[in-house]
Amino acid sequence: MSKKQISAALIAILLQTTVWAQNPIAQTCYSTDPAPMVYGDRLYVFTGHDEEGADFFWMNDWRLFSTADMVNWQDHGSPLSLSDFTWADDRAWAPQCVERNGKFYFYIPAHSNISGGMAIGVAVSDNITGPYIDPLGKPLYEDGKWDHIDPTVLIDDDDKAYIYWGNPKLYSARLSDDMISLASEVKVDSTLERYTEGPWIHKVKKGQYIMMYAAGGVPECIAYSTAKKPQGPWTYQGEVMKQDNGTQSFTNHSGLIDFKGHSYFFYHTGWLPGGGGFGRSACVEEFSWNADGTLPLIPFTKEGPAPISTFNPYTLVEAETMADSRGIRSEFNKKEKRVWVSDIHNGDWLKVREVDFEKGLSSMEFTAATPLNGGAIEVRLDKVDGELIATATVTPTGGWEEWQTFCANVSRCVSGKHDVYFVFCGLKGGKLFNFDSWQAKEKEISKY
Repeated sequence: MSKKQISAALIAILLQTTVWAQNPIAQTCYSTDPAPMVYGDRLYVFTGHDEEGADFFWMNDWRLFSTADMVNWQDHGSPLSLSDFTWADDRAWAPQCVERNGKFYFYIPAHSNISGGMAIGVAVSDNITGPYIDPLGKPLYEDGKWDHIDPTVLIDDDDKAYIYWGNPKLYSARLSDDMISLASEVKVDSTLERYTEGPWIHKVKKGQYIMMYAAGGVPECIAYSTAKKPQGPWTYQGEVMKQDNGTQSFTNHSGLIDFKGHSYFFYHTGWLPGGGGFGRSACVEEFSWNADGTLPLIPFTKEGPAPISTFNPYTLVEAETMADSRGIRSEFNKKEKRVWVSDIHNGDWLKVREVDFEKGLSSMEFTAATPLNGGAIEVRLDKVDGELIATATVTPTGGWEEWQTFCANVSRCVSGKHDVYFVFCGLKGGKLFNFDSWQAKEKEISKY
């Protein structure tokens, strides 16, 4: 089945329901092994990237997404790939990024062409979105074994940093203040009950550490243990997310984060078209802690969390910021740090939730590019086939990255909160244009 056939079939199924799925958080690519991080007023999620049509965990780069409201996610492209490490030649698996003293440290596992096993590496940047560089030119840790995957990092309240990783045992060590070397011997813990892989360390309060991990063999569930010290000993507590194959993925990988007064649990599923055990995508659920400070059993849902704020359309909005989409992909120019919506065909669309037109709406501007015939961007309210309020005609610009601005007047006064759908129209069969950004223009109020 072609991509367009899959998209059309999925739209037909979804139109029969009243609730639109919010999970997975991104639909333009597979985004496995989510690692959340709060920075500033946004929540960022670093992920792996399963290749389409893969028959194993063939993964070549890492991806980054962010949100301010938990429903509209901006795609930041790929801040790091295997090609950024001279020693790595395969298996760009589960990452995590942390910030310390104004720098960002991106920890990754990859296959090493030095030892022939899996290894833990680190890349550094002055900006959360990159570019990241390898400061060592070699792994942070390797010994030729295949155990060394899925790093997670904790910076404790006393400013000491720890790194954990491993399958089928849990490895851990102190990190030096420079965050790119080890300050202790590596501890190997084979007593962590039901531990398989994918550790995630989280400190609840002084003297209480939580270690979540994939457990139970295949298919995997998410379980957790607690400790009074950052390197254990660990006491098993129970499961956080069961695995009954409803996720359509035989693996799972979790992350835990607090953001703007809410608690969120990240995991992955095989729910996107063509997805499965080797085509996984990041999902998220909001949860509340138990009264005794333990984690609840968290169900997986297609709906995901509710929005925690409205969306401002009056500043320049990157087109790759969306709550849902069908048919489209994203592309990026790493050198220019530019990401855009691509692979647009007739009938494709993207959705932005909770858009607040509190200042009214007079017109909209769109940045797009195409060397071909172009097409149109229809702006519809609340449904894919909802009220049409504006249409921008995109004409040839000379190239796929030759950007021009196209304007559309609004047919009536629009105010209040709406879900906004951008529906793409044009000649059937071929790609129409690339879509880079949009902006709403507020309605001017006459002084007379």
